[in-house]
Amino acid sequence: MACSNEVDFERRGALGLITLNRPKALNALTLGMIRAMRAQMRAWEDDACVTRVVVRGSGGRAFCAGGDVRRIYEAARTGEHAMMFDIWRGEYDLVAAMARYTKPIVALIDGIVMGGGVGISVHGPYRVASENYAFAMPEVGIGFIPDVGTTYLLPRLPGHSGTYLALTGNRIGPGDALALGLATHAAKAADFPAVLDGLAKGGPIDTVLSAHASPPPSAGPVVREAGLLDACFSAGSVQAVLANLDAVAGSDFAAATARTIRSRSPTSLCLAQEQMRRGLNLTLPEAISTEYRLVTRIMQGHDFYEGVRAVLVDKDNRPAWQPAALDDVDRAAILSAFEPTGDPEPNFG
Repeated sequence: MACSNEVDFERRGALGLITLNRPKALNALTLGMIRAMRAQMRAWEDDACVTRVVVRGSGGRAFCAGGDVRRIYEAARTGEHAMMFDIWRGEYDLVAAMARYTKPIVALIDGIVMGGGVGISVHGPYRVASENYAFAMPEVGIGFIPDVGTTYLLPRLPGHSGTYLALTGNRIGPGDALALGLATHAAKAADFPAVLDGLAKGGPIDTVLSAHASPPPSAGPVVREAGLLDACFSAGSVQAVLANLDAVAGSDFAAATARTIRSRSPTSLCLAQEQMRRGLNLTLPEAISTEYRLVTRIMQGHDFYEGVRAVLVDKDNRPAWQPAALDDVDRAAILSAFEPTGDPEPNFG
């Protein structure tokens, strides 16, 4: 077994096993982990004895809670701009490489899966959710955007559920994830070792997963409120979405959803809404390239640093967004953020 302090690699029969090994940090991805995973997956792609790859987290609380956002924040604050963009480029390159990988990838997802954790799991063909599964793309709450290919993914979810997830950052459980297609299979966390043993023997992946399938979990709020979400989130602007939610009489869900959106970065909300509008017309590599372009603009702004400060550094959960109101967001600036930067851009194809 190849091992580092942060990610472990093991050949087990027919499978290559990746174990994210930062449980105290909810297995958040560092640049070292990203580079090690990319190199190991290249090696396994050329190894005829490896017929499938499995990715899992350690510690029981999280599959992967995302990229190491605090490290990016610190790099920016100390002037390590090259390091900051190395992390973004490396993460997006890994996500794109996993999406086009020539061997099937099975993600065993126990616990939290957010941000970069979504990126290294959701674009593969097999996403197995445990009873502890908790998905979110919470970036608008820290002045950022849904990324790692979710510009492509979220608009393709049923109805307008993807826009709901993008604008709220709310968590959903395994029932909603299976209904929306974010997860493909359900299994008990206690059965994950048996799933690994079955996959290591080299049999058909679908057969192994079916043999260890757990009963379908009950639907969550996204499925139960699908009609409300479609009626409200089909609007063409964040302000119109909020007006629709405010107009729903007697719905605690609508009221809570509106409150959540109003707590998010107005700039991030407008960027995310535009991502959802454009995403259906983009390929996955184009979507990732768009996200990288947006990142270069966001890193020059205010809200990301303020959001990370409020949520992850000082933890006062009182970000002072600039601007503070949706009506003060410059629509022209939002649209221009999607345009080429004029500098050479990475190719994620």
